[in-house]
This record gives sequence, structure tokens and C-alpha cells, in this order.
Amino acid sequence: MSSVITAGPEHEGKRPSDARRRHHSFGFWAAAVAFLVNMGFSAVPTPLYVLYQRRDHFSTIMLTVVYAVYAVGVIASLFFGGHVSDWVGRKRVFVPALLINVVSALIFLFAPGLAGLLVARVVSGISVGLTTATATAYLAELHIGRSVERRSSRRAQVVAAAANLGGIGFGPLVSGLLAQYAPQPLRLPYILFAAALFVLAVLVLVSPETAVRPQPAPRYRPQRIAVPGHARPMFFLATAAGIASFAVFGVFNSLAPSFLAGTMHQHSHAVAGAVAFAAFAAGAVAQIAMSRAGMPRTLGTGPMVLVPGLALLVGGMWLPSLAMFVIGGVLTGAGGGLVFRGALTAVGSTAPPDSRAEVLAGFFLGAYIGLSVPVVGLGIATQYVPARTAMLAFVVIAALAVVLCGRSVSARHIRSKPGTPLQ
Repeated sequence: MSSVITAGPEHEGKRPSDARRRHHSFGFWAAAVAFLVNMGFSAVPTPLYVLYQRRDHFSTIMLTVVYAVYAVGVIASLFFGGHVSDWVGRKRVFVPALLINVVSALIFLFAPGLAGLLVARVVSGISVGLTTATATAYLAELHIGRSVERRSSRRAQVVAAAANLGGIGFGPLVSGLLAQYAPQPLRLPYILFAAALFVLAVLVLVSPETAVRPQPAPRYRPQRIAVPGHARPMFFLATAAGIASFAVFGVFNSLAPSFLAGTMHQHSHAVAGAVAFAAFAAGAVAQIAMSRAGMPRTLGTGPMVLVPGLALLVGGMWLPSLAMFVIGGVLTGAGGGLVFRGALTAVGSTAPPDSRAEVLAGFFLGAYIGLSVPVVGLGIATQYVPARTAMLAFVVIAALAVVLCGRSVSARHIRSKPGTPLQ
């Protein structure tokens, strides 16, 4: 989920001093690491779900509910607060978002049981909803501030991609390894991430602010689609592509460990975390590798990688074959990452300079609906049909949605007037 926006007029035409560049460079990397760790925390429970199921004795349907309430938190915070950093400043949203996940960690630690798990996931979702659009916009603006001359935002895009998707993969990798080889698997990961997030919140607090607060400050309102009328068809088509790609990633963030344990009899928490990491890391690497590619090429390549990956993924469940499942996960993650980047690039082209976070919040609002609703449906389906059968149906629907949405966005781009930058 890479950034596709450029810094606003407040950053253009100025040659920053050395001190200002150093301050912005410090802020850029502090924000990037904070973005990565915060997204990583959101996925820490992924390889631990089987332990929670064993401890609290809940079903696969309840597991998808635990996962879905996280998305509810994300969607609610995107709707009510994901866009306000355009008005109040990036740090005034980003720093509290990091501290909210510290609160989530404390709930995980001190409220054991299903109720505490549900509350902690909602709180974590609120943090991520406040983070995604804000951090994406913040990185693009800090990148301009640290440059000697005005440059393309491509480097900020690459770093945002690595922090976002890479972070979601980093969290399960760390928690899976700790659960397998360290004591207190349901406590230690949260303690470590909470400490890191607190330190990073302080570092972001002393970083420069980049957003120019409008005067007078606008009256608060919930999220709306702040996209020019002529660009709305592109926005909605691209958001649909983002929903389809996020639906695929949702499987790795929720049900993949259960599939590994139940269908393939792989009970290692480290393996569960590594599989999730492989999918999300592949998405980040693919985005970085094709960071110079235009939007149509990115959206054309993504489905060509994702569809075979989905086929291998479901084939690994039917045989069963762990190697095929992992290879399929890597290809699926790479293809899904490219589709998401292409969709986000298209959305970024519709964003007015003074409403970047608002437009991005609208896009992520749709994407997180895709991350939750299809996975809940898949979890319910596994109660009535074998998991591999439900997964086969999910894969067919997801593949069709990705291909059709990707082609529609590309076609819309081709019909648009020449000279509009979309990358």
C-alpha cells in the first residue's frame, strides 16, 4: 500500500537549509519505523490465534469475529478521524495513534479472555485506521522537506510500501518466533511491541510537522469522498480493486494459521508466522521492484502473478503440500501487492492537494471492508463445508474480482486525457 501523493504547495519552490533537511530526514525515518512497527503490532495475534482458541475454547466462526472487530475499529476510525490530519496536523494524529496501540497491548496483557481479546482488537483497529492515511501523507511530505531540490515522491512511495505491507508481515514473524521459542507467548510479544511503540511515539513527537493547518480551521465532519466529480469513477473503480486485493490478504491475517494446523497438520507457531510474513513481504518487495512502473503496467502484472498464486495456494490445501501452499502465498502476496499499489496510484491521481489524507482515508475505508467481510464469510463457510472447498470458492471469486477491477481501472486510465500523471 504505497504512497502515491506528492507534497503540497507549502513544500514547493524552497531550498531547505541543512538543519531543516536533517530534521526532516530524522522525522522521515522515525515516521517510517513507527509506521512499520504499528502495522506490525496489528498482525501480532495472527500466529497466536490457535493458542487463543485453545485457551478460550472458541470456534472458527468466533475467530473470524475476533478478526472482523479489528476491521470494525479500522473502519470506524477512518470514517471519524482518518482524514483530520489535513486540518490539525500529521503529528497530532500519528502520535496518539501509536499510543492507542500501546493501550491495546496493555489490554492484551491485563484482560485475558475472549472479551479482552475483542476489545484489544477493536482498539488496535482504531490505531491503524488513524495511522494509514496520516502516515502515508506524512512520509511524502517529510521526503520533500529532506531533499535539496524538489524530487519525485517515488522514494517515499517505496518506503511507505515497505512500512505498510512489510510491517503487517513483520508482526506475525516476530510473534510466531517468540511463541515457538520464548516463554509466555501471549505476553512477551505485546510487551516488546508496546515498549517500541512508546519510544517511537516520542521520536515522532520531536519530528517536524508538515501539514499547514487551514485558517480558519474547518468545522469537524466525518469522512466524505473529497474527490472532484469527474474523477469519482476512477476513485470508485480503484477502490473496488483495493477491496479485492485486501480480501486476499485478509486470509493470511486471519485464517491461514488455522488452515495450516487443521488441513496440513502444521502446528508450529513459527511456521504460521513465517507464512504470513512471506505473503506480506512478497507484496512489499513486488511493490518496490516495480516502483518505476506505471499504473497500467502494475495493474496488468498483478493479476498475472496473483491468479497462479491463488491456484497454488488452494492446490497446497487439497494435496496437501506445505511447499505448494507457501509458494502460492508468496505469489499471491506479490500479485496482491501490485494490484493494491496500482489501485492506490489511481486513487492518488484523484486527490486534491489540500485533501490528501481525506481521499486516502476514503480508499482505505473501502479496502478494510474488503479485508474483513469476505474473511468472515469464509470462516462461516468452513463450518458447513471442508476448509479446502470453501477456500476454492473464495479463490475463484477473488481472482475474478481482481482481474475485472484491474482491467476496468486500466481502461479508465487509457480513456483519460493525456498528460495526467498517475505514478
